[in-house]
Amino acid sequence: LHVGTSPKQKPSTLECRKLGFLLSLPVLSRGEVKSSYSAMPQGDYIELHRKRHGYRHDHFERKRKKEAREVHKRSQIAQKALGIKGKMFAKKRYAEKAQMKRTLAMHEESSTRRKVDDDVHEGAVPAYLLDRETTTRAKVLSNTIKQKRKEKAGKWEVPLPKVRPVAEDEMFRVIRSGKRKTKQWKRMVTKVTFVGPGFTRKPPKYERFIRPTGLRFNKAHVTHPELKCTFNLEMIGVKKNPNGPMYTSLGVVTKGTIIEVNVSELGLVTPAGKVVWGKYAQVTNNPENDGCINAVLLV
Repeated sequence: LHVGTSPKQKPSTLECRKLGFLLSLPVLSRGEVKSSYSAMPQGDYIELHRKRHGYRHDHFERKRKKEAREVHKRSQIAQKALGIKGKMFAKKRYAEKAQMKRTLAMHEESSTRRKVDDDVHEGAVPAYLLDRETTTRAKVLSNTIKQKRKEKAGKWEVPLPKVRPVAEDEMFRVIRSGKRKTKQWKRMVTKVTFVGPGFTRKPPKYERFIRPTGLRFNKAHVTHPELKCTFNLEMIGVKKNPNGPMYTSLGVVTKGTIIEVNVSELGLVTPAGKVVWGKYAQVTNNPENDGCINAVLLV
């Protein structure tokens, strides 16, 4: 057997050593070779370099900025992801947010303080501690916080807690514009809208959302749930449309919308004696079908 030489030449000492080393290696099958390579330690060279020479001078600043940008990057992905990718991303983010909320709630619970229960604890309490209100760190939310939550939840109870969502095609009609009617960026609102008294239209060329004057309402039939009377009151504004903030800003009035009405003529007063100017009411009918807005006052 000759290594790197012709049959007539004699192999050198170095070549003989190489040959001896190769012959001494064990013969492995393909699977064994693969597993032996994967088990070999690769060495964390970046960590080793940092231990020897330290970080770059701007490392932590760059890291901070990258983390700050991450929120915007994630938002862009969430907005642009289509189809199954979008669904999977949304599902993943939903799980992450739920976990985050649970963690925050746990931290809040662990830091709340509440009074000790009235039941007798083991061991005698000295006389000077009998009249003192002792508190303990509790793993559960205090009763006051629970009560506040109940009050807050009850405060915004509305006659119609759930309404049918309105599709964009139903809400808007595409208006073609341009000399050849090829541009399709304008939309006409097909639902009842509220437009304030100080509203001025944009020039028709730049008006993206057209709110027809025939569907603009500024009065509503508001029923007081306790007095069982209906009043024809002026609208002040649209507080919230359940279909989204865009419809709220446009002043679209659909079933379930919270509107603000002028109740000064009802003579309602606050406990301090001041006259109540505006109150919220929820729309209970479909104004575009009925030709009027019917609402129930939130008291």
